[in-house]
Amino acid sequence: MAGKVFFGVTMSLDGFMAPEHVPAEIVFTPRGQDDPGAQRWLRKWSELQSWAFPQRHFRENLKLGEGGEEGVDNDLSQETHERIGVNIMGKRMFEAGELSWPEEAPFHTPVFVLTHTEREPWERPGGTTFHFVTDGIESALFQARAVAGDRDIRISGGAETIQQYLDGGLIDEFSISLSPVLLGTGIRLFDHVDPDRIALDQTRSVASPRVTHLTYTTSKR
Repeated sequence: MAGKVFFGVTMSLDGFMAPEHVPAEIVFTPRGQDDPGAQRWLRKWSELQSWAFPQRHFRENLKLGEGGEEGVDNDLSQETHERIGVNIMGKRMFEAGELSWPEEAPFHTPVFVLTHTEREPWERPGGTTFHFVTDGIESALFQARAVAGDRDIRISGGAETIQQYLDGGLIDEFSISLSPVLLGTGIRLFDHVDPDRIALDQTRSVASPRVTHLTYTTSKR
């Protein structure tokens, strides 16, 4: 049986999943240290994701050192990671990650990257291989299903990629980690998604002192 197609994001209390876009080559290179816009983006993004940084699984997976917090947030982070057979992401997320991930990229699965530029697969230590797909979101999903088996497929990001899969009726389930942060401006999760095409059912709600995790299943109206 095929696994689920899902995504999981952190969202600010005022509805933003990321600050306004700043190019990765500014944020994640030495140029960003002297760029006010890059520093503002990094500060806001860090505040949004602050619940995840102390978690044991997050720290170990990104090679930030051993130890860390354990509890509901850590358990959900690890549970999410362990269900994934394949990741799909957009070019923008890949470009940012290529500059900032450790050599052993934190996926440990095949990753299909949506792009307009042909490129040979890129294998990294630890079981991550990036495959570059130039013919659209459905092709990437078809290829992902072929290797995922009965495990789940995560639409990793960024926002535009998640929105395309959600609006296309290709998402089975998603989770929002609602962070007690106000960004004021930024990228909204549900922009460019037709609300008349999608129905939601809440299936899970788990809270910790840092964040509230909400899970929904989707269906077509």
